[in-house]
Amino acid sequence: MKFTYCPGCGAKLISRQVGDEGEIPFCESCGRPWFSFSYPCVICLLTDGEGRFALIRQTYATKNYVCVAGFIKEQETAEQTAIREVREETGLEVVSLRYINSYYYPKHDNLMLGYVCIVKPGEFRLSGEVERAGWFGLEEARELLSHGTVGKELLRDFLAM
Repeated sequence: MKFTYCPGCGAKLISRQVGDEGEIPFCESCGRPWFSFSYPCVICLLTDGEGRFALIRQTYATKNYVCVAGFIKEQETAEQTAIREVREETGLEVVSLRYINSYYYPKHDNLMLGYVCIVKPGEFRLSGEVERAGWFGLEEARELLSHGTVGKELLRDFLAM
């Protein structure tokens, strides 16, 4: 998010050199810079720990299969978000999770924190935003995750560990 007006007082921001940060939006009224930021969210690669991966399909977002993802809510840690999003979107319970890497998603200006979540096997209970979900072997999951997507990068980074 790039600020044009001060979130504190509403004054129009000017561009000012701030230390070694370069030109930054600055409020002369409040005397402070307002750094741009990306919206933080999580992306979760779900596995049963036995070589199968759960992927979901959300038609409002894409026709492809994707990993579970969601925005971090106020007063929530990234780990709490991952557990909540997995439960909300798939109905599955996270047994353990491991942080893998962070990823920048330019299409929506998101900073995505990538986790691999081992989930309890069970029946999918899909939220209204998920059209379908399924369990896939490694090669099929690689094929279903679109080239150049954060989900594909997360899978690649997980396998490299």
